[in-house]
Amino acid sequence: MTKDELYEFISAAKTAFISSVDGDGFPVTRAMLAPRKIDGNDIYFSTNTSSRKVEQFLQNPKACLYFYKRGRIKYQGATLKGTVEVMTDQATKDMIWRFGDRLFYKQGVTDPDYCVLKFTGVQAEYYCDFKIDIIDL
Repeated sequence: MTKDELYEFISAAKTAFISSVDGDGFPVTRAMLAPRKIDGNDIYFSTNTSSRKVEQFLQNPKACLYFYKRGRIKYQGATLKGTVEVMTDQATKDMIWRFGDRLFYKQGVTDPDYCVLKFTGVQAEYYCDFKIDIIDL
């Protein structure tokens, strides 16, 4: 799989799983809505500033993303390793804001509990049909 094919695969996913590292050094995985934006190796998600994962990423930026597609016979999965930066600047928040976000962030795009997770990938592992491709990002 090429890098372009990988990002096409990720773009089609409806759910992402993100892993952070807790204070005891254990991975913590959560389901997230699909990425809001993919720009090269940068993948953007919206989340609550008050969430535990934000606290964990501020302590340790190492992260992992996982995407999958399960067909009746074929299963595909992609794991991306990288780092997360917690973005609270207004320009980044404006960039990925969607009208329906007001449901979660009552004060709108300037809500202090709204922030952006910017994942920057360094390597991916793609699995399909008992084959693994390692892709440097």
